[in-house]
Order: sequence, then structure tokens, then C-alpha cells
Amino acid sequence: MGRLGQKATREQTRVHNSLLVLKTIYDREQISRADTARETRLTRTTVSDVVTELMDQGLVEEVGYGPPAGGKPPILVSVIDDSRHLIGLDLASDEFCGAVVNLRGQIRHQERLPLDGGDGQAALELVYTLVDRLVAVADRPLLGIGIGTPGLMDPVEGVVRRAVNLDWQDLPLRRLLEERYRLPVYVANDCQIAALAEYTFGDGRASENLVVIKAGHGIGAGIVLNGRPYYGDTFGAGEIGHVTVVGNGQLCRCGNRGCLETVASARAIVEAARAIAGSDPGSALHQFAATPDEISMDTVCRALAVGDEAVRQVVVQAGRALGIATANLVGVLSVRRILFAGSVACLGPVLLDTIRQEMTGRSLEAMASQTEIGLSRMGHDIVILGASALVLTRELGLLEPLARGV
Repeated sequence: MGRLGQKATREQTRVHNSLLVLKTIYDREQISRADTARETRLTRTTVSDVVTELMDQGLVEEVGYGPPAGGKPPILVSVIDDSRHLIGLDLASDEFCGAVVNLRGQIRHQERLPLDGGDGQAALELVYTLVDRLVAVADRPLLGIGIGTPGLMDPVEGVVRRAVNLDWQDLPLRRLLEERYRLPVYVANDCQIAALAEYTFGDGRASENLVVIKAGHGIGAGIVLNGRPYYGDTFGAGEIGHVTVVGNGQLCRCGNRGCLETVASARAIVEAARAIAGSDPGSALHQFAATPDEISMDTVCRALAVGDEAVRQVVVQAGRALGIATANLVGVLSVRRILFAGSVACLGPVLLDTIRQEMTGRSLEAMASQTEIGLSRMGHDIVILGASALVLTRELGLLEPLARGV
């Protein structure tokens, strides 16, 4: 019994030290074995053995010499960015998006498949088709699959508890994909994933605490506290899309009335714009879409840019609703930095100024004055990159806070 325990402890130590050395090399991009030993507080022999093992695995390579420090110039080692790939999926819009991504979060291949109103089993089959295509083009060993999906998620079990827009309930998405592809699978809410992407690859590391409100097909808030995603006790932290902001308002797909998504989601804004185009022949929307049915968020953004007042009022209404939700987050979390992402972010200053004004009017001045409201600069790939960060963290520990040697 004692020997088995000792073997387990030695193996755990070996794995820990290997991940620690790999992360140190990854963070520094190029570093000598001696400097790695100093930073990790591991012995030089241990570091040398680990580096040799990582080179044998094709994860690390020697890349040249560093400046000499009184003797021979040290040999530098670096992680091979394309030694492993992974698959990141974004299932939170009207088209499913996926990409093959390398160890630095660089997209090597991308696929998009329109949802075309499908839900339930049809949506699941579309996920399979998307992953099939990505697996077929991957030309490096795959670490795993990361997924950002809408709705209430259990990221521990990988189960979609409720995704209203996809008509998924208690769907064991992780198990289904692991059985089909024989790869590790990690699943989380798309908004929580977006916050992880901003914190990892964006400007998020300027603060340990961050909220990203992603407004697109649906709306939710991803929360990072002390540098880690916060899911909540029931995994629904940030599920603001189905919080009522309009008393006795429009019926939502969730069954309630006046939800934030009925006013401020991309779908709601586009529907309002189509109604404007249908009733006003002089609307600027007609400059950018032949028929009301062809109006999209891009159309709305272009009409707003040329000064269509009716469109502007729709955007202001959405901004006020988002401002109410933001004020509540400020009051509950007292987070200094709140960023907006998703397709609605193209509405720019008009939306953002309205959100900021509404948030300020509904929050304590001392808190509101210290809250930065801005737009994420990560673009349409934010969920894919967040899903990639999830795999890199869980499989290789590359994006975890730096630990020390054991």
C-alpha cells in the first residue's frame, strides 16, 4: 500500500514538474534550461530531463543561443506552436462556427455552417458535421475540443441544462462528443468562454476581475474573478438574458415576458429594424437591403452610421435595457471593467454611450465613476478563442497562474 502511494506521488510530481517547465517555456517564448530552473525553483537536472522528454514528444525545440554570461552562450528552447492543435467551437449564433487552433490561439482553419432555424437533434447533427470537417483537415495531433454553447451549462459534467434558442435540455454534449471522437471535450457557456478569451488573449489581464457581456443571438455575462471564470453554485452566473427589464413586455422564448433578450439581442434589434423598413419607404435601411427580410445586424449598423433616426431609437432602447442589466452587475460584483462583445457591439458609440448613461443613473455614483465600460476588440472569434483557452488550460496548464516546483 505504501509503495503504491509513493509511486502515485512520484508520478504526480513528475507530471506537475513537466507542466511547470512547459508553461515557463511557453510564457517566456525563448529561455535557457538554467533560467527555467531558476524561475521554477527546480534543479537543473530535473529541468534538463523534462526538456529532453518534451523534445522527444515534439512539444519543444532548441532555437539558438542566448547572450553569454561569463561562459558558453546558453542554448535557448521554445515551445513549437504548431506541435499540437485543438478544435474550438462557437454554437451561440445563427451559424455554428469552428476552427482548428494552435497552442498560441492562432486559427489555422475555420468552418461556418448555417443553423437555418434548426434546433434539437438537427442542431446536434450540425455540431457533428462541423467537428467532422475540422477533424478531417487537422494535420497535427489534437489536444481536445473546446465548446462555447448558449444557455445554462454544467461545465463540470459537460451537460447543457437548458439552451432555449437551440431547444436543448439536459443534453450530455461532452459525453456524446467524447464517445464519437475519442478526444477530451470541455464545454462551457459561450459568454463565460468569451470572458476567458478576453482575459487570456485580450487586454483582460490588466485586471484580475472582468465582466464581458456578450450580446448577439442571445445575451449573457461572462465573469472572471481573481483570474478565474466564475460559474456560480448552480453554474448560471451571468445568465442575464432572461432577466425581466420591461414590465409586461414582449413574450420571450423562455416563457417569461420582457426579458433582456426581447429588447437588446441581435434578433430583437433586427426584428425592430425590419418593422421600420416595412412601414417607412424612406428609411435608410432600404439603401442596404433589398427587402425587409434581408436586413441583418450589419444592415442596422450601416443605417445607424448614416443617421437613420428610427434605427437610432431602436439602438437607444436596447442600450437602456443593457444599461439596467449593467447597473445590476456593478451593484452586485463591484467589478471595475465591463466589456461588450457579440454582433451587437457593431452599434458602437450610440449603444455604448446609452449603456454608460443608464448604468450611471442607476448605480451609486462612487461605484459607477470607477467602472470602465468598453467594447471588446477580439471580434467574431472571441468564443472560439475562449474555447481554445479552456482546452489549453485543462490539458497542458499553459494559461494557469504560474506555480512553483515540487
